[in-house]
Amino acid sequence: MVLNWKTGGVLLGLVFFAAVLLVKPIGVSTQFVILDAIIGNVVNPDLITQTETGYTSSNAYLAKSDGKYAGNAANPLNYSFVFVLAMALGAFLSAMARGGVPRDERRLPAIWYANYGDTPWKRYAMAFVGGFIVLYGARLAGGCTSGHMMSGMMQTAVSGYIFAAGAFAAAVPVAMMLYPKEG
Repeated sequence: MVLNWKTGGVLLGLVFFAAVLLVKPIGVSTQFVILDAIIGNVVNPDLITQTETGYTSSNAYLAKSDGKYAGNAANPLNYSFVFVLAMALGAFLSAMARGGVPRDERRLPAIWYANYGDTPWKRYAMAFVGGFIVLYGARLAGGCTSGHMMSGMMQTAVSGYIFAAGAFAAAVPVAMMLYPKEG
């Protein structure tokens, strides 16, 4: 069964509403920092230390907010980290429920073929670089689009609307430059 974008949007809105109502607003970019801290702590066991009041770190970013990030890295089985892992698992299960990823069909969108040809390696490289830039920007902004825009707008935060306007003001011209030919 394939859902159309309207049904998917309503379902996504319901998930965000339930998350805000029951737990807290959704945001995922911080969990990449937590994953980095988990790996860093394996490599350097002195990165995160337990104190009488909680956790701290030799890394200033992990130590900020009274060691909140250091504590999340030391105890990663929390709502936010499990949520991010569940997103990946959910995507995998969704693909499997649809019969897996067909090997005989084109795996690239038509608009990619129209602009760049049959170059999957270039698409993967551009997706990686684009993801890196977005994640870097999300950390500079103190949160990602799911936190600032989706959760923020749902809570009627002015900053969420400003972020959304800025995101679209940047994304539309960049997409037009990268994909001048229609698919």
